[in-house]
Amino acid sequence: MNGIIQLYKPILEVVILWYVLYMLLIFIKGTRAFQVLRGVIIIILVFFITQKLGLTVINWILTKLFAISVIAFVIIFQPELRRGLARIGQNPILGTFIKEERIIEDIVRALMALSKRKVGALIAIEREIGLKPYIESGVNLDANVTTETIISIFTPRTPLHDGGVVIEGGRIAAAGCLFPLTQNITLSKSLGTRHRAAIGLSEETDAVILVVSEETGMISAAMDGRLTKELDRESITSILRNLYRTKRERRSLADIFGTK
Repeated sequence: MNGIIQLYKPILEVVILWYVLYMLLIFIKGTRAFQVLRGVIIIILVFFITQKLGLTVINWILTKLFAISVIAFVIIFQPELRRGLARIGQNPILGTFIKEERIIEDIVRALMALSKRKVGALIAIEREIGLKPYIESGVNLDANVTTETIISIFTPRTPLHDGGVVIEGGRIAAAGCLFPLTQNITLSKSLGTRHRAAIGLSEETDAVILVVSEETGMISAAMDGRLTKELDRESITSILRNLYRTKRERRSLADIFGTK
């Protein structure tokens, strides 16, 4: 096994270096930095030549110049760097991952804030089975998933705070939605309407439903007719990452086999 790894290590290093160089060229393409690249290459060549010839003073000056030039490069080419990073972020795989991580972080932050203030909340995240009937029971929003939007929806005495929110395709499809209550008679009578609605929806669909208790501030998750209580930040993040990872895997298979 070690022999195979040693055999393919040079190939792997070449591939990684090629990819880094390729991304660097894309990063600076069409910017002023591309025009400066030739000058930088010349300076580097001069640096190695002076080092070989033993020109200590010039070599020392170039060494100090390199340290300053890194900071100067970042300051001078700040707009180009922003555009380059945005271009890298547009990579389909990387862009999707960044978007999903942002959605997860916004949902988690909103839940933690609502929990701290003991504000009730009910959020359903669509998976394979569509939630259109429940979306139609509420008010269409088609809004970005942000911490501020979620908190605003569930703020007491606002028009939509009593219903549930449905997240579909990475966006808040609707709020004030009505979810079916579970008919499971074995559940504890201490469970409120939000928790029973979460369990009820999870019994009829494969959605992941997150609940914040208005009485205790406790955060729970309902999946496949089961309710998991007393979730902390790490647990919620793990549930959501698993959810979106599964979605990415399904999309990858769909691309391979040409299906939707």
